[in-house]
Amino acid sequence: MDRIRTMIDRSGPAMSRRALLAGMAASAAARPASAASPQIGLWASAPEISAILRARVMRALAVHESRIWTRDVVAIVDFGLPSAMPRLFLVDLLAGRTQAMLVAHGSGSDPDHSGRLQHFSDVMGSEATAEGAYLTGEAYIGDHGPSRRLAGLDATNIHAEERAIVIHSAWYVGPEIVARQGRLGRSNGCFAVSAADIGALLARLGRGRLLYAGSSAT
Repeated sequence: MDRIRTMIDRSGPAMSRRALLAGMAASAAARPASAASPQIGLWASAPEISAILRARVMRALAVHESRIWTRDVVAIVDFGLPSAMPRLFLVDLLAGRTQAMLVAHGSGSDPDHSGRLQHFSDVMGSEATAEGAYLTGEAYIGDHGPSRRLAGLDATNIHAEERAIVIHSAWYVGPEIVARQGRLGRSNGCFAVSAADIGALLARLGRGRLLYAGSSAT
Protein backbone atom coordinates (compact mmCIF):
# COMPACT_ATOMS: atom_id res chain seq x y z
CA MET A 1 0.00 0.00 0.00
CA ASP A 2 2.87 2.41 0.79
CA ARG A 3 4.27 1.71 -2.65
CA ILE A 4 0.93 2.49 -4.27
CA ARG A 5 0.61 5.68 -2.23
CA THR A 6 4.11 6.78 -3.28
CA MET A 7 3.28 6.15 -6.92
CA ILE A 8 0.09 8.18 -6.55
CA ASP A 9 1.96 11.07 -4.92
CA ARG A 10 4.53 11.15 -7.75
CA SER A 11 1.93 10.93 -10.47
CA GLY A 12 0.65 14.43 -9.82
CA PRO A 13 -2.89 15.72 -9.55
CA ALA A 14 -3.84 14.57 -13.03
CA MET A 15 -3.97 10.86 -12.03
CA SER A 16 -6.39 9.68 -9.37
CA ARG A 17 -5.87 6.63 -7.19
CA ARG A 18 -8.70 4.84 -9.02
CA ALA A 19 -7.08 5.49 -12.39
CA LEU A 20 -3.69 4.23 -11.17
CA LEU A 21 -5.15 1.00 -9.79
CA ALA A 22 -7.04 0.45 -13.04
CA GLY A 23 -3.81 0.89 -14.98
CA MET A 24 -1.99 -1.60 -12.76
CA ALA A 25 -4.77 -4.16 -13.27
CA ALA A 26 -4.62 -3.72 -17.02
CA SER A 27 -0.84 -4.16 -16.98
CA ALA A 28 -1.15 -7.41 -15.00
CA ALA A 29 -3.78 -8.72 -17.40
CA ALA A 30 -1.45 -8.05 -20.33
CA ARG A 31 1.32 -10.27 -18.94
CA PRO A 32 1.83 -13.70 -20.51
CA ALA A 33 -0.36 -16.41 -18.95
CA SER A 34 2.73 -18.43 -18.09
CA ALA A 35 3.95 -15.70 -15.75
CA ALA A 36 0.73 -15.65 -13.76
CA SER A 37 -0.01 -19.39 -13.94
CA PRO A 38 2.97 -21.70 -14.54
CA GLN A 39 0.75 -24.74 -15.16
CA ILE A 40 -0.56 -24.94 -18.70
CA GLY A 41 -3.56 -27.05 -17.69
CA LEU A 42 -4.77 -30.59 -18.24
CA TRP A 43 -7.05 -29.79 -21.15
CA ALA A 44 -4.30 -28.09 -23.16
CA SER A 45 -1.57 -30.55 -22.14
CA ALA A 46 -3.46 -33.76 -22.91
CA PRO A 47 -5.98 -33.22 -25.74
CA GLU A 48 -5.66 -36.88 -26.77
CA ILE A 49 -7.21 -38.05 -23.48
CA SER A 50 -10.99 -38.33 -23.43
CA ALA A 51 -12.99 -35.49 -21.89
CA ILE A 52 -14.59 -38.03 -19.55
CA LEU A 53 -11.27 -38.98 -17.97
CA ARG A 54 -9.96 -35.41 -17.88
CA ALA A 55 -13.06 -34.37 -15.92
CA ARG A 56 -12.61 -37.27 -13.49
CA VAL A 57 -8.97 -36.37 -12.96
CA MET A 58 -9.84 -32.75 -12.20
CA ARG A 59 -12.44 -33.96 -9.72
CA ALA A 60 -9.91 -36.29 -8.09
CA LEU A 61 -7.38 -33.47 -7.73
CA ALA A 62 -10.02 -31.36 -5.99
CA VAL A 63 -11.38 -34.12 -3.72
CA HIS A 64 -7.93 -35.33 -2.65
CA GLU A 65 -6.29 -31.92 -2.52
CA SER A 66 -4.83 -32.49 0.95
CA ARG A 67 -3.14 -35.75 -0.07
CA ILE A 68 -1.81 -34.89 -3.54
CA TRP A 69 0.81 -32.28 -2.75
CA THR A 70 2.69 -32.19 -6.07
CA ARG A 71 0.76 -31.41 -9.25
CA ASP A 72 3.35 -30.75 -11.92
CA VAL A 73 2.91 -34.23 -13.41
CA VAL A 74 -0.06 -36.62 -13.37
CA ALA A 75 -0.52 -40.09 -14.86
CA ILE A 76 -3.83 -41.08 -16.44
CA VAL A 77 -4.56 -44.65 -17.54
CA ASP A 78 -7.41 -45.22 -19.97
CA PHE A 79 -8.38 -48.87 -19.63
CA GLY A 80 -11.11 -48.33 -22.18
CA LEU A 81 -8.36 -48.80 -24.76
CA PRO A 82 -6.97 -52.25 -25.66
CA SER A 83 -3.66 -53.31 -24.15
CA ALA A 84 -2.02 -53.21 -27.59
CA MET A 85 -2.31 -49.41 -27.55
CA PRO A 86 -0.29 -46.99 -25.39
CA ARG A 87 -2.83 -46.03 -22.72
CA LEU A 88 -0.81 -44.73 -19.77
CA PHE A 89 -0.52 -41.00 -20.34
CA LEU A 90 2.19 -39.19 -18.41
CA VAL A 91 1.11 -35.56 -18.48
CA ASP A 92 3.61 -32.78 -17.75
CA LEU A 93 1.47 -29.77 -16.84
CA LEU A 94 4.43 -27.41 -16.73
CA ALA A 95 5.83 -28.28 -20.15
CA GLY A 96 2.37 -28.83 -21.66
CA ARG A 97 3.15 -32.22 -23.18
CA THR A 98 2.07 -35.83 -22.82
CA GLN A 99 3.95 -39.10 -23.24
CA ALA A 100 1.99 -42.31 -23.85
CA MET A 101 3.18 -45.74 -22.70
CA LEU A 102 2.01 -49.32 -22.89
CA VAL A 103 0.63 -50.68 -19.60
CA ALA A 104 -0.86 -54.04 -18.66
CA HIS A 105 -4.08 -54.67 -16.77
CA GLY A 106 -4.77 -57.38 -14.22
CA SER A 107 -5.60 -60.95 -15.22
CA GLY A 108 -8.73 -60.84 -13.06
CA SER A 109 -10.03 -57.96 -15.16
CA ASP A 110 -9.59 -59.95 -18.39
CA PRO A 111 -9.96 -63.67 -17.58
CA ASP A 112 -10.15 -64.68 -21.25
CA HIS A 113 -7.01 -62.72 -22.10
CA SER A 114 -8.78 -60.79 -24.85
CA GLY A 115 -6.49 -57.78 -24.51
CA ARG A 116 -9.35 -55.65 -23.19
CA LEU A 117 -10.25 -54.92 -19.57
CA GLN A 118 -13.70 -56.35 -18.86
CA HIS A 119 -14.25 -55.04 -15.33
CA PHE A 120 -12.53 -53.38 -12.38
CA SER A 121 -12.21 -54.91 -8.93
CA ASP A 122 -10.50 -54.12 -5.64
CA VAL A 123 -11.34 -57.46 -4.01
CA MET A 124 -8.46 -59.17 -2.25
CA GLY A 125 -7.12 -62.03 -4.36
CA SER A 126 -8.97 -60.92 -7.48
CA GLU A 127 -5.75 -60.08 -9.40
CA ALA A 128 -7.83 -57.40 -11.11
CA THR A 129 -7.18 -53.75 -11.88
CA ALA A 130 -8.96 -51.31 -9.57
CA GLU A 131 -10.43 -48.03 -10.75
CA GLY A 132 -9.83 -44.67 -9.07
CA ALA A 133 -7.28 -42.19 -7.83
CA TYR A 134 -3.93 -43.38 -6.50
CA LEU A 135 -1.29 -41.46 -4.57
CA THR A 136 2.27 -42.28 -5.60
CA GLY A 137 4.54 -43.35 -2.76
CA GLU A 138 8.18 -44.26 -2.31
CA ALA A 139 10.35 -45.90 -4.95
CA TYR A 140 12.00 -49.21 -4.09
CA ILE A 141 13.70 -52.23 -5.64
CA GLY A 142 11.45 -55.29 -5.60
CA ASP A 143 10.98 -58.62 -7.33
CA HIS A 144 10.36 -56.77 -10.60
CA GLY A 145 13.24 -54.33 -10.18
CA PRO A 146 12.68 -50.57 -9.74
CA SER A 147 9.10 -49.98 -8.60
CA ARG A 148 6.91 -47.37 -6.90
CA ARG A 149 4.30 -47.92 -4.21
CA LEU A 150 0.73 -46.70 -4.60
CA ALA A 151 -2.03 -45.88 -2.10
CA GLY A 152 -5.67 -46.04 -3.14
CA LEU A 153 -7.59 -42.85 -2.37
CA ASP A 154 -11.11 -43.92 -3.38
CA ALA A 155 -13.57 -46.52 -2.16
CA THR A 156 -12.98 -48.36 -5.44
CA ASN A 157 -9.27 -48.93 -4.76
CA ILE A 158 -8.91 -48.55 -0.99
CA HIS A 159 -7.19 -51.98 -0.67
CA ALA A 160 -4.36 -51.11 -3.06
CA GLU A 161 -1.67 -51.21 -0.38
CA GLU A 162 -2.97 -54.47 1.10
CA ARG A 163 -3.03 -55.96 -2.39
CA ALA A 164 0.52 -54.68 -3.05
CA ILE A 165 -0.62 -52.79 -6.16
CA VAL A 166 2.43 -50.88 -7.43
CA ILE A 167 4.08 -49.57 -10.58
CA HIS A 168 6.74 -51.93 -11.95
CA SER A 169 8.14 -53.22 -15.23
CA ALA A 170 7.44 -56.66 -16.69
CA TRP A 171 8.78 -58.82 -19.50
CA TYR A 172 5.28 -59.24 -20.93
CA VAL A 173 4.94 -55.51 -21.71
CA GLY A 174 6.54 -53.98 -24.80
CA PRO A 175 6.00 -53.38 -28.51
CA GLU A 176 7.61 -56.72 -29.33
CA ILE A 177 4.93 -58.51 -27.28
CA VAL A 178 2.19 -56.65 -29.14
CA ALA A 179 3.83 -57.49 -32.47
CA ARG A 180 4.02 -61.18 -31.56
CA GLN A 181 0.59 -61.80 -30.01
CA GLY A 182 -1.48 -58.70 -30.66
CA ARG A 183 -1.87 -57.83 -26.97
CA LEU A 184 0.17 -57.51 -23.78
CA GLY A 185 0.46 -60.04 -21.03
CA ARG A 186 -1.47 -59.49 -17.79
CA SER A 187 -0.37 -58.45 -14.31
CA ASN A 188 -1.77 -59.37 -10.91
CA GLY A 189 -3.46 -55.99 -10.77
CA CYS A 190 -0.34 -53.83 -10.82
CA PHE A 191 0.46 -51.14 -13.36
CA ALA A 192 3.11 -53.00 -15.32
CA VAL A 193 5.02 -51.10 -18.01
CA SER A 194 7.98 -52.01 -20.22
CA ALA A 195 11.57 -52.11 -19.01
CA ALA A 196 12.29 -49.32 -21.49
CA ASP A 197 9.70 -47.01 -19.89
CA ILE A 198 10.03 -47.73 -16.17
CA GLY A 199 13.00 -45.42 -15.55
CA ALA A 200 11.37 -42.33 -17.04
CA LEU A 201 8.01 -43.12 -15.45
CA LEU A 202 9.42 -43.50 -11.93
CA ALA A 203 11.63 -40.45 -12.28
CA ARG A 204 8.96 -38.10 -13.59
CA LEU A 205 6.04 -39.46 -11.55
CA GLY A 206 7.63 -39.03 -8.13
CA ARG A 207 6.09 -39.15 -4.68
CA GLY A 208 2.96 -37.23 -3.80
CA ARG A 209 1.50 -37.22 -7.30
CA LEU A 210 -1.71 -38.54 -8.82
CA LEU A 211 -2.16 -41.66 -10.91
CA TYR A 212 -5.74 -42.05 -12.07
CA ALA A 213 -7.07 -45.30 -13.54
CA GLY A 214 -10.38 -45.32 -15.35
CA SER A 215 -12.07 -46.04 -18.65
CA SER A 216 -13.24 -43.71 -21.38
CA ALA A 217 -15.73 -46.40 -22.35
CA THR A 218 -17.83 -46.10 -19.18
